[in-house]
Amino acid sequence: MASNPSRWPLTLALCGGYFLVLLDVTVVNVALPQIGAELHAESNGPAWTVDAYSVPLAALLLASGAIGDLIGHRRVVLLGLIGFGGASVLCAVAPTIVVLVAARAVQGIGAALMLPGTLALLVGNSPDRTSRDRLVGAWAAIGGAALPAGPVIGGLLVQAAGWRAVFWLSVPVIALALVPVIRLPRSTPQQQSARNVDWAGAALLVAALTCFVIAIIQAPAAPPSAVLFAGVAVFALAALLVIERRVPRPLLPVPREARCLLGLASLVAGLMNLCALGGLFLLTQAFQDVDQLDPLAAGLLTLPAMLPLPLLGAPAGRLSTRIGVWRTAALGLLVAAAGMAGIAAGLTNTGTGRIVLALFLTLWGTGLGVLTPAIVAAALRATPHAPGLASGASNTARQTGGALGIATFAAVAGSARAPGFSSHSTALFTGSAALFVLAGLLCLGVAQTRQPPAKVGR
Repeated sequence: MASNPSRWPLTLALCGGYFLVLLDVTVVNVALPQIGAELHAESNGPAWTVDAYSVPLAALLLASGAIGDLIGHRRVVLLGLIGFGGASVLCAVAPTIVVLVAARAVQGIGAALMLPGTLALLVGNSPDRTSRDRLVGAWAAIGGAALPAGPVIGGLLVQAAGWRAVFWLSVPVIALALVPVIRLPRSTPQQQSARNVDWAGAALLVAALTCFVIAIIQAPAAPPSAVLFAGVAVFALAALLVIERRVPRPLLPVPREARCLLGLASLVAGLMNLCALGGLFLLTQAFQDVDQLDPLAAGLLTLPAMLPLPLLGAPAGRLSTRIGVWRTAALGLLVAAAGMAGIAAGLTNTGTGRIVLALFLTLWGTGLGVLTPAIVAAALRATPHAPGLASGASNTARQTGGALGIATFAAVAGSARAPGFSSHSTALFTGSAALFVLAGLLCLGVAQTRQPPAKVGR
């Protein structure tokens, strides 16, 4: 392929789109107290504001990649950019919490359409392998910076201009990103029929995840409806498993010999985001509603937990090469568990200083920074001949875990203004630490069975 002189504007556009997709997972967190107060949201309003975005993002990732193969990734990315930008405007002018939640759902759909296609277009428009590897590294680094940037950017915008500025931020970025993507030549989609997309599986995945989240969020206030939605979710999940075994092209065509290790890697990835995003959701509210910090201070206080994620990617990769991916994942899980246990103790002891809390947050983030690349590498090694499959499974598990984590943590902790919020948050962080310890021990067990001991002597 000849060198494309417009490659760098396209690269910035695609990386910018990817950055926005991940930024919107966390950027809205520090705006939740203002949103709840101004739009008179009920106690579950903050959880829906976040999960309305996370649920379609998680559920549609696999299907959107297949749709891109069918009709061309350029077309799908353009549709995602336009949908995301239009929904951002609607979020920014939303007069009620219902309108905001609906617009966030459209944002999530646009994000799901964008995410797989940004990488596909980036790779497809690279002139050679060296350039492709460099661009993919830049894409991953920019995405990794989105999580720590979210609370800080959100805090700056909310404090300076109010919560609506969080959503206006996306509009000029989307407008600039559209230009180089529109200028791309029309790609020739793969010669396949629409029957090669597992539409039924995609619909059932959306239904299962949506109903699970509704059941979790509704459980404290409306147990009967929560049971009903949980039943629908279980039925949809069972139907999904049956259909995936029968269709010629399932959403995740995992070889039988790889199912165990890929399943474990995806389970750990989902648990990681379940506790990380659920915990971050609670902390940003606790810092503002309980500790009475302003939005910017609350965002900055979460930075120690998120900053290690993009910084530890390369060192964690080298550690995985030296001691193995499963041992590295176990180390990350145990370090993160220690950090979460310290955060739980700090939430219980109101006399704990912010410097001590920042140290525990840093310990938590360091564990996550070591764990993230290791567990992604573990998924890739489970299916070495199908990296796209491993990436799809890992990304879907992480986004699903995040959506379920926010719903679960919000339902258990309750309103940040309620008397039991701090004690419930402490229990959640303690439970998360225990789950991470169990997952770490499981990873060590896999390491013992899958990796031979190092040879001693010459």
